[in-house]
Amino acid sequence: MRFPTRIRIVEVGPRDGLQNEAKPVPVAVKVELINRLSESGLAAIESGSFVSPKWVPQMAATSEVMAAIKRRPGVSYPVLTPNLQGLEAALEARVEEVAVFAAASETFSQKNINCSIAESLDRFAPVAARARAEGLRVRGYVSCVLGCPYEGAITPLAVAEVAGKLAAMGCYEISLGDTVGTGTPTKALAMIDAVAARLPVEMLAAHFHDTYGQALANLLAVMERGVAVMDASVAGLGGCPYAKGAAGNVATEDLLYMLDGMGIQTGIDLDRLMAAGNFISRALDRPSGSKVARARGN
Repeated sequence: MRFPTRIRIVEVGPRDGLQNEAKPVPVAVKVELINRLSESGLAAIESGSFVSPKWVPQMAATSEVMAAIKRRPGVSYPVLTPNLQGLEAALEARVEEVAVFAAASETFSQKNINCSIAESLDRFAPVAARARAEGLRVRGYVSCVLGCPYEGAITPLAVAEVAGKLAAMGCYEISLGDTVGTGTPTKALAMIDAVAARLPVEMLAAHFHDTYGQALANLLAVMERGVAVMDASVAGLGGCPYAKGAAGNVATEDLLYMLDGMGIQTGIDLDRLMAAGNFISRALDRPSGSKVARARGN
């Protein structure tokens, strides 16, 4: 069995992990978290979202966060930009990469962003075009690739269709999200195979939540197909407000421990990563969601 020799981890804790926190997380805490993550060796840290504060209050201070972080050479600090207004704010913040997001489920799309899948893609096309014209890289997200809280099972072809359209509008990479964490390895393989039939596997990233404890197993499965980019959230931060009981993304510490144990290169220092996870867990006044952190008594 052959696996990639190197995995690129995209840290999504500061955005995807913190956006659903009920209590406001101070700008200084977010900045410290991102700086600590930068020092761990991570090369990509999703740092915020330029969305309406009405919909995502936790991300209201993204401009302040981006102005205050210490940007390390070679590290990308992408942000979400759902519309042209958000893109303008991102440009003012001197970002180098932005992301747009669609869903593989019609119902989830309506609940999450109040429009159909087709309408969402129409909205994102000018955002992607303008971003690319400004020299920014554009990443695409697809939600609910292995299940939807409203529709249940999602067909792999539905995922492939949306992924293909995001790629066609210029996204250099497509992150495939098991938003509610209901997937299992065979379902993950079927989904990846369907998408890889349309797009090079090198363009694909896995974004698997751990609601049912399946994230690492699912990631290991898609690694067999050559997927070498994985999203993860330090301390297992996050969840989905539209899915009862949905846990955060797989804990970055747990993913890194597995990859280190397999001899797969990442360039990330586990001890420094754990220190970042422990910092944000203390700031949120709760235990880390990382199994590794708990096993080591942190």
